[in-house]
Amino acid sequence: MFINAPTDTLTLTDPWPRVDRDLLNRFAKAPAANIGDVFDRLLVMDGGIRPFTAATRLVGTALPILTRAGDNLAIHRALDDAQPGDILVINGQGDLSRALIGDLIGEIMVSKGVLGAVIDGAVRDAETLAAQGLVVFARAATPAGPFKNGPGVIGAPVAVGGVVVSAGDLIVTDSDGVVLVPRHRATWAAEQVDQVIEKEEALRRRIVAARG
Repeated sequence: MFINAPTDTLTLTDPWPRVDRDLLNRFAKAPAANIGDVFDRLLVMDGGIRPFTAATRLVGTALPILTRAGDNLAIHRALDDAQPGDILVINGQGDLSRALIGDLIGEIMVSKGVLGAVIDGAVRDAETLAAQGLVVFARAATPAGPFKNGPGVIGAPVAVGGVVVSAGDLIVTDSDGVVLVPRHRATWAAEQVDQVIEKEEALRRRIVAARG
């Protein structure tokens, strides 16, 4: 870690597999709404989880973190094990009083190849995070910084925005919001979302043609 703090209050799970890059690429252009349709709209995070950076597109693997409200020690520790293509998915217990990530954590994220974060909590330094090339979704922004005492859990399933996210699941975001693809269903979902998009395009062509 880049901070000097004891980590004995943190719990880490065993390493987890990531989604294969070729499989991730199959979702590269799929709208979050269409992926949500594949799962009967059950794996879409609630609209309170919204973008705080101008860029909104993410396709990557979830690195789940559970942290005490207003405390980001677990996030700092999780970044030690982060890999390129990861997305931090943080259950901050919905607390809006203190930001869990800001521009300094953003620098660490960039150095580790982390693409962005989805936070059930607050963020700060949003403009700088955007300039760093990150995509961040959260419930709120506040200038108030966090504590660094723990406790926290890294790598275990977390509930964020009304959806349970496990390590290695696929996260897709765009301007509409955030959707989850369970890792064990990712290949199936890639095939299904192609069909959903094709059906929508066929209907769109019929609508346009009916205009005369």
